[in-house]
Amino acid sequence: MPFTSGTHTLGPHNATLLVNTRRTGTAAKAGHNLTIVVTSWSGTLEVDDDPGQTRIALSADGASLRVREGRGGIQALGEDDKASIQQSIDDDVLKRSAIEFRSSAVERSPDGDHLRVRGELELLGRSHPIAFELTVGDDGRLAGTVTVKQSDWGIKPFSILFGTLKVVDEVEVAVEGNLSSG
Repeated sequence: MPFTSGTHTLGPHNATLLVNTRRTGTAAKAGHNLTIVVTSWSGTLEVDDDPGQTRIALSADGASLRVREGRGGIQALGEDDKASIQQSIDDDVLKRSAIEFRSSAVERSPDGDHLRVRGELELLGRSHPIAFELTVGDDGRLAGTVTVKQSDWGIKPFSILFGTLKVVDEVEVAVEGNLSSG
């Protein structure tokens, strides 16, 4: 199913926005690779017959990230651990700030099922360009991922144990949703 003309809205009602982190350092085995879900966000995909007029925007509440899952580690990630991680994200990493993305250029593939997107991502008051691809399947399922290097926005990747356990600078942001229900 190609991207069809019109305005498509996305959010927690019909899509999932995830942040996937990985761990590194000499004590990495003690930590967890995390899947974090963004619980408060909205996106708009305005597909125009003129590809040059297609636009994408996304806004997310930086205080709405919740740990969904921790993989690896010496022991299972408990609810207290999840709460502590959430507090670190809120207080030290994103500081409860808004997250905004606005496209500057969107190119549609000849078959219409891929969009190549370029735009500006704003985190902590800093904007930097990012580029990614969105795909839509025959069933209307939308998917896309982008790698965000935290330090590009002045974010120091989280670390503990004197830096022997830390989050890798590059995190993956993924969206999956359903255009047919949006």
